Amino acid sequence: MKPSRFPLTSVRGKPAKQVGLKVSASCDRPISKLPPSKWTNYFHSVLVDVSEMDVLEREIEALKPNVREMLMSSKGYDSVKKRSLMIYLLVSLGLAYHFEEEIEKSLKDGFEKIDEIIAGEDDLYTISTIFWVFRTYGYNMSSDVFRRFKEENGKFKESLIEDARGMLSLYEAAHLGTTTDYILDEALDFASNNLVSLAEDGMCPSHLSTHIRNALSISQHWNMEIIVAVQYIRFYEQEVGHDEMLLKFAKLNFNLVQRLYLQEVKILTKWYKDQDIHSKLPPYYRPVVTEMHFFSTATFFEPQFSHARILQTKLFMAELLVDDTCDRYATFSEVESLINSLQRWAPDDAMDTHPDYLKVVFKFILNAFEECEKELRPQGRSYSLEQTKEEYKRFAKSNLDLAKLAQAGNVPSFEEYMEVGKDEIGAFVIVAGSLMGMDNIDAVEAYDFLKSRSKFSQSSAEIVRYLNDLAGFEDDMRRGCVSTGLNCYMNQYGVTETEVFREFRKMVMNTCKIMNEEFLKTTDVPLRVLKTNFSCVRSGFVGYNEGEGVTYPEVH
Repeated sequence: MKPSRFPLTSVRGKPAKQVGLKVSASCDRPISKLPPSKWTNYFHSVLVDVSEMDVLEREIEALKPNVREMLMSSKGYDSVKKRSLMIYLLVSLGLAYHFEEEIEKSLKDGFEKIDEIIAGEDDLYTISTIFWVFRTYGYNMSSDVFRRFKEENGKFKESLIEDARGMLSLYEAAHLGTTTDYILDEALDFASNNLVSLAEDGMCPSHLSTHIRNALSISQHWNMEIIVAVQYIRFYEQEVGHDEMLLKFAKLNFNLVQRLYLQEVKILTKWYKDQDIHSKLPPYYRPVVTEMHFFSTATFFEPQFSHARILQTKLFMAELLVDDTCDRYATFSEVESLINSLQRWAPDDAMDTHPDYLKVVFKFILNAFEECEKELRPQGRSYSLEQTKEEYKRFAKSNLDLAKLAQAGNVPSFEEYMEVGKDEIGAFVIVAGSLMGMDNIDAVEAYDFLKSRSKFSQSSAEIVRYLNDLAGFEDDMRRGCVSTGLNCYMNQYGVTETEVFREFRKMVMNTCKIMNEEFLKTTDVPLRVLKTNFSCVRSGFVGYNEGEGVTYPEVH
């Protein structure tokens, strides 16, 4: 097993070869039918007992005071350490959202005296976990804290290798590094290489080996919170000395959100079926409404965001349909008419000259936004809806801009491609849709931050763009669509296919560091708003971890 710091499994081991390039504006029709989702009709017959959910909610509320007491009862000199370790447990078990105020107060108070508190601490797990917690919540704890684990020769102590839990915690902490945290680069290499051996040599308990392998696939920092919770509950249950009350709380909480998810998917699959696009469109599009609901949990996994997940999923489907139409089926003139119509939010003059399928696409998109409007306007959140619509228009236009680049008669430069590709990948409109689902934020402030295209937000879009290009390269080439990021890079810099994959993997790593760095610098924006960008990237890591899991969900 080789540690995978980000999705790249689709191209490992390929021999180097130079790719000959030619430009194609879009894939020729007809297009091969994409595989149907096995989940679209699966949940129609699943029963969700609302009374069971009421019981779960009451049991959770009964346990919350006890868990709050566990978190806040630590007093004295070691309270920061104990509370930090407890916060890590709450985050990993998917419970932290219940105690946001307590966590913020604990970290704010603790950070003021953090150097004094950890001065004599030499336990690798404790230091790494405290570091992970503070950085996760936006506190710029210095990475110099890890120098205590080095020999005089500058290398990490060999004795650390025997501490599997400490090494795993060091590995997780290293993923929160910035461009100047050079010691964390060394820590990541040191921990990654040794964790592979620890997981495979049979010296660790089996549940710990599984936990290590999960982390090597996707680190906790870049994984979806609900997936982390599922994995960590299983791991924690097998840990010697685990707290039974905390474990019960985590299981009850997950059972509640699981039932909510089922309820939401039933609603969404019925909504999608009622749109009846299956009988109205050629089979070029991705019918993955259930999968898109799954990705909506990247931003909103908590129970209180049930309506937000539904809205986000509908927006995802509107995003996918315009993307598939432009990328997989429409002629250039059809793309131009569809995008012009979306900019006007009304059919353009050319729409009537095109096939009926284009009108179906246009109507589906407008209907999806009308569904969101029905939910948001009565709540006085029209501003969020309008701002999301504007971001959607910008995303739609980027599809036309990309088609124009492909039509230009030569492969565009990598810089030209990325300028358009960052919008076309849809990260910004995903964030806009996430903000649309939040009723407890300053909407003007949140959307102004998004529109500013800060370095933080730009980094999130770049990462998703790179991941998509890596995972989708083979599919793009099979379809004859060669004006992709990897091909633009190869053409511009004269590198081989093997080399370009290596370069893109480096760009992912470097941009992750930039995003971490900008997160720590951005102190005037609420954490919940910033998390929308992280959530977008996390869904990218999950979706593209073993190939193009958005287009071909069966790869997962």
